[in-house]
Amino acid sequence: MSETNAPSTSLASRLTSLDALRGFDMLWIMGGDSIGHALAHMEGADSGMMKVVATQLDHVAWEGFRFYDLIFPMFVFIVGVSLVYSLTKTVEQVGRNAAMMRVIRRGLLLWLIGIIYYGGWSKGIYNAETDEGIRLMGVLQRIGLCYLFAGLLFLYLKPKGLVIALASLLLGYWALLTFVAAPGQTAVSFEEGKNFTNWFDSQYLPFFKWDGPHDPEGVLSTLPAIGTCLFGVLAGLLLRNTDITSIRKTTWLAGAGIAAVVIGYLWGIQFPIIKKLWTSSFVLVAAGYSAILLATFHWIIDIKGHQKWALPFVWIGLNPITIYLLGNLINFDALSARVLGGPVSAWADGIAHGMGAVLIAIGGILLGLLVAWFLNKKKLYLRL
Repeated sequence: MSETNAPSTSLASRLTSLDALRGFDMLWIMGGDSIGHALAHMEGADSGMMKVVATQLDHVAWEGFRFYDLIFPMFVFIVGVSLVYSLTKTVEQVGRNAAMMRVIRRGLLLWLIGIIYYGGWSKGIYNAETDEGIRLMGVLQRIGLCYLFAGLLFLYLKPKGLVIALASLLLGYWALLTFVAAPGQTAVSFEEGKNFTNWFDSQYLPFFKWDGPHDPEGVLSTLPAIGTCLFGVLAGLLLRNTDITSIRKTTWLAGAGIAAVVIGYLWGIQFPIIKKLWTSSFVLVAAGYSAILLATFHWIIDIKGHQKWALPFVWIGLNPITIYLLGNLINFDALSARVLGGPVSAWADGIAHGMGAVLIAIGGILLGLLVAWFLNKKKLYLRL
């Protein structure tokens, strides 16, 4: 891992819309949700539209889908789109074998960084009494594994093979959870702790798990997550196709996204949309919304040429891993509170009728944007 004065793919061959969408996605991880929650808790704003907004900025407890449930899968989708551009260039320059080694190295590095992000072995390998220790599976670990397997499939399969692999992952996972009851259960269930995915984690995923006996980024649920990344790969192949006009690409991408959302919700009647299980219906809905947003950004930024408004998103999107890791080390809201005055807890409790919490949330975002702008200005990009 090193700092470099150029992104991993040259700017000339990058889609500005893709970097902007990645930055838009990261903005919510940086604390964009905090602004919505702060506004919703202002005096007189605890009902109506702001309450709806605040609800959409929280994860669903188990079954269902809200805007905030889109953030993680959209990033995985974007990883799939991006690897089409980066690996195609790598294959052209150094060959497929070298590209394969890069995929393996980067995937494993992301997995290792993910372990360190969650505390590594600072609390020992595992302490059963305190339920603390290494977390083998997490957000960055899942991104790394999705990149690894989707990247290898992209390198060795043609588009038809990728579609077959995607269908196999989604249908296979659906069949497993629909027809195989978790040991100890009298019937198939999609409820938390009673399904086969949660049971598998409890039996075969060692050390610390985020939800006690199981993990929302566990072993089996990573399989359909690879499918999310493959959806991104297919979108990337469409966008790189020089035989199709840009307008038609946008139309097909948006149309496919709408179709995926509809099919996903219909499938969800039988196979519920559950992010913590990453069900196949969830994959379709999230990939569909991701494709629609990508088509929208592509049309506005790349086709219509309206780019200036998206520059802050691009700054973030060019350094997503750096920004994500900094968020673990630096509390931007706490720094914002130091500048604006008062502890974060006091402001968040409603000083100035909640405006203090809003200002702190905005200040935290602006500090993060300042870091992203500085890194981009100095052409410093974290590269694995």
